[in-house]
Amino acid sequence: MRQRRALTSTVIILAALAMTAGFFAGGEIIHIIYTKELRGIIDSGNDYFGGMSAAISSETLGKHGKHHSHLIDDYRTNAIVKATRRVAPSVVGIVVTQIQVVRNPYAGDNFFDFFFGPNMRQPRYRKIENIGSGFIISADGLILTNYHVVKNASRLYVNLPDGNRVEGKIVGTDERSDLAVISASLPEGSNYQTVEFGNSDKCLIGEWSIALGNPFLNFINDAHPTVTVGVISALNRNFAPSEGVYYQGMIQTDAAINQGNSGGPLVNALGEVIGINSFIYTGSAAHTGSVGIGFAIPINRARRVADELITHGRRRQVWTGITVQNINRSVATALSYNSVEGVVVVGVKPQSPGETAGLRSGDVINKMGGLTIHSAADLDGFFLDYFVDEAVDIEFVRNGKEMAVRLVLKEFPGNRR
Repeated sequence: MRQRRALTSTVIILAALAMTAGFFAGGEIIHIIYTKELRGIIDSGNDYFGGMSAAISSETLGKHGKHHSHLIDDYRTNAIVKATRRVAPSVVGIVVTQIQVVRNPYAGDNFFDFFFGPNMRQPRYRKIENIGSGFIISADGLILTNYHVVKNASRLYVNLPDGNRVEGKIVGTDERSDLAVISASLPEGSNYQTVEFGNSDKCLIGEWSIALGNPFLNFINDAHPTVTVGVISALNRNFAPSEGVYYQGMIQTDAAINQGNSGGPLVNALGEVIGINSFIYTGSAAHTGSVGIGFAIPINRARRVADELITHGRRRQVWTGITVQNINRSVATALSYNSVEGVVVVGVKPQSPGETAGLRSGDVINKMGGLTIHSAADLDGFFLDYFVDEAVDIEFVRNGKEMAVRLVLKEFPGNRR
């Protein structure tokens, strides 16, 4: 019995050793075969596998090589590449000659003031060139860009996607929203591609964003735009008014935006324009390049402003006819209002939209267009997305009673044409 057990153990051990040896031997054989096949493919000269010709190996390599090449090309042609190809043929460069007033070197000089008087000093002017970007929005050559790109333009040229340079003219501008529409005299028989618009209200934080523009327009003879890629970092960024411009509800991106990119499109991964690249945060006056914080005007607003500029040649200023101020403790007490949130109406113009809607002095407005009003600062840029003859819902408190009216905006009387 014991001998049988010893014999069984010996057989098991021998079987295990045989399996181990077979495993290593088989692996080595496979390694040799694979090495010979690979060497045969590379050398394309030696027969292997019992007389198989190098021609067959070369053919096999060709088939596999082409297959892998197609796979790599498919991988490289990703959504970013497709989106870029879709919108790049619509991006243009803009070269503007601007007139600037230069400070008189003798300004404030008491000696010259004594002999000639401060009013005798003639202003000095100089011509400078500014560059920017834009994109074609209609087949007849209308182009959307930033107002600050064409500001004070005495002459402007448009570099078209095929390298042609044509003269352009301003159709209309809106300084408050920093938008402008220009037209280009397109060559006869040309068929330039227009952009496709997305919906900026449906942008997602974290989704891909692609910025296109022409920062090197005056440095290299190439009409093709520069492409940078990032993500949408944030939405609805609001900034205090600066030099008459209201940047409200902005799209933030980390796609690099540099000088010359202003006015170019910000695009999603579908190749749809979702914004207009407008300005960047650089961190300091000494550093003027991108640090990954750029901002774009939402395209939904830009399209509506563009329609207004094309139709009327200008942005008609909306008019409510009411004057408001912030609420402090004393004002709240006088009005029997238990908060300092909101704004109080202090004046209503006769025959104005405010009077027509039924607003009165002393009304405390706490909500407009669904937006909670904490102070007068909340009204800065509020009407960027409202146009003449549109209505805005206003909620307010009068004598402790909550009320609501609908105010229909009209054009400011002094600006009517």
